[in-house]
Amino acid sequence: MLKAVIFDMDGVIIDSEPMHNKAYHDMFDEVGIDVSKELYESFTGQSTINICKRLCDHFNLDQAPETLVQRKRHYFKHFFEHNSSLGLIDGVLDLIKDYHSNGLTLVLGSSAAMTSINQIFDRFDLDQYFTAKFSGGDLKESKPHPEIFIKSAEATRFKKEECMVIEDSTNGMKAAKNADIFCVGYDSFHSKNQDYSIADMVITDFKEISYDKITKVF
Repeated sequence: MLKAVIFDMDGVIIDSEPMHNKAYHDMFDEVGIDVSKELYESFTGQSTINICKRLCDHFNLDQAPETLVQRKRHYFKHFFEHNSSLGLIDGVLDLIKDYHSNGLTLVLGSSAAMTSINQIFDRFDLDQYFTAKFSGGDLKESKPHPEIFIKSAEATRFKKEECMVIEDSTNGMKAAKNADIFCVGYDSFHSKNQDYSIADMVITDFKEISYDKITKVF
């Protein structure tokens, strides 16, 4: 029986990818590196610090990964504060309210920095629905490692078999499966070139996993 749902944030709750894309590429330009489309897409679902560590290794950079993280966050903060059109992904707030009103425990498991998570949750008043939030930036490992979803599931106080993850990235779906948790892959135009075959169930609209529908799966 389904008792808890673990949400990813970027690409599932909010379409922040355009801002992340702009912030990363402004940082790339600042440090003078040319990141291919393929390399950039392989970062999807990973924490900023792990991405910057990969960049430093890949391009033999003199700068510390932490320096790149700060530059990227500087650009992201600027875009976030000046983007009045930023909104939640269609249907996700209705889904969150649906689950919450039916007694499901909701937890966030995101690779985003906790500062970014709190900015989003404050802006859209989401804390009232979630019992816990986990940031990949605060953990030892990054998706596709299962650490974030293992900790998220533990925070629900339910068995892993009673939990479900909603993810949109290959790395995130791998992390959920590596944690041995049922995974719904959200395939939308916000996420490009991700492998949804990893997921237990693939959707293109959150109405497909309303409380009444998803509880028939468990």
